[in-house]
Amino acid sequence: MDKAQQTVTGKLGYRDIKREIFRRIRSNEWGPGTQLPGEVALAEEFGCARATVNRAMQELSDDGIIERRRKGGSHVKLAPVRQVKFEIPLVRVEIESKGAAYAYRLLSRSVDTAPRWLTKRLGLTPDAEVLRLKCLHLSNNTPYQFEDRWINLVTVPRARATDFSGISPNEWLVSQVPYTNAEVRFSATRADSGVAAALGVAEEAPVFLAQRTTWLAGSPVTHVRLHFPQSYEMVANY
Repeated sequence: MDKAQQTVTGKLGYRDIKREIFRRIRSNEWGPGTQLPGEVALAEEFGCARATVNRAMQELSDDGIIERRRKGGSHVKLAPVRQVKFEIPLVRVEIESKGAAYAYRLLSRSVDTAPRWLTKRLGLTPDAEVLRLKCLHLSNNTPYQFEDRWINLVTVPRARATDFSGISPNEWLVSQVPYTNAEVRFSATRADSGVAAALGVAEEAPVFLAQRTTWLAGSPVTHVRLHFPQSYEMVANY
């Protein structure tokens, strides 16, 4: 059993089991069309109740990742989950890997009708509701990243009832909601009044902007704008 499996084994949380099953699917350990082990076998492997596995499998089915057939077992859908190549980074891990102390603040939370530019970008209906979250991530108590995020409540309805005051949407989405496609754009921009106040920089100061959109089997999950102060340095390892 590999390290990731050992981390999950013995835990009773359906979310941990869901995350591990999706990890195996995304890594192609269980490729498209593969019949998954039965709930009894998985419950034995993870050391939990069968009902816990059932809940994890049901959410994976609701998310469009697996297909459940009565008396036919569960199979990985033939949708191109294996095409996911981009790993969404956790800002907490990024900060802590540098030896700094991480802190998170939820600045605002609201359910709104999606603005016109977002409906066009994500292909939403004009009256689509989205959860908008503005958050600040800090490194050693210094603003590191200002996050302005919209979550599509049609694709991720349970986000509506989630309290993001204790966990960032970045971390929650990575652990709870799979995705099949992602688009990332990088650019330089100038801080408007809201970004300037959050990052503690002058208005109109140059900042680094990363925009990321994810989809699940063609359905938009989230769009986020991540602003960094001018001192930020992006490093990519391959």
